[in-house]
Amino acid sequence: MKSPNMKNLSGPTIPIDDGKLFQQSVTAMTQAHSENPVLLIRGLHKHFRSGSEDIPVLEDFNLTLKAGESVALMGPSGSGKSTLLNILSGLESWSSGSIVLFGETMTPSREADWTALRRTAIATVFQEANLMPALTLRENLQLRASLAGRSDPDVDGWLADLGLNGLAQRYPDQVSGGQRQRAALAMAFVMEPGLVLADEPTGSLDRRTADQVADALFRFQKRNHCPLILATHDADLGARCDRTVTPGNQG
Repeated sequence: MKSPNMKNLSGPTIPIDDGKLFQQSVTAMTQAHSENPVLLIRGLHKHFRSGSEDIPVLEDFNLTLKAGESVALMGPSGSGKSTLLNILSGLESWSSGSIVLFGETMTPSREADWTALRRTAIATVFQEANLMPALTLRENLQLRASLAGRSDPDVDGWLADLGLNGLAQRYPDQVSGGQRQRAALAMAFVMEPGLVLADEPTGSLDRRTADQVADALFRFQKRNHCPLILATHDADLGARCDRTVTPGNQG
């Protein structure tokens, strides 16, 4: 069975399982300075069950994100930052509320569409670099670009842009933690995403290395007019975003 179609905001139907056509739709939304939001969340609730107890994590959360905007999710551990990013990656369901992403109303049941979005349009950067240990840095980027449908990615250009010259043939365990995290950023960038989700991307790094990784992230975000949602405990990092939101509050 084919997955449901995804529509861009101008009307034509775009098959979400066609990576190239879908990417054109995403690019049009994120780079054309459209007034239509890339992401619209209204009345989002997320509860967990623990035995007979119902535990609220997100309560009536609202957020509007336009092309080129960056938003920091701040708050203590357990406030729902990572849960929200998991929901927006299609990795976790929600209890109630609506999510409109790239002009399409999404639901937890649209698993095939969420998978296609993760493959072609949503880049996620984690606290620990998510690299394939059996592949070199270059091969990791080539694999990510291929999954996203990019036929001629500038892999070496991205590695150079992130200060990884001369390391393309090394394996993840042959480079430092900061270098692995910059390679993870390069993996996100090479797919030319329509949305970047970053979950504590500098949390495990020393301050100097963390600043270098943050500089690369925001340089890409601004240069490519790519919307960014960043979950962090670091007030200085959060302050680099256009605005700050606490999960559960009006965005």
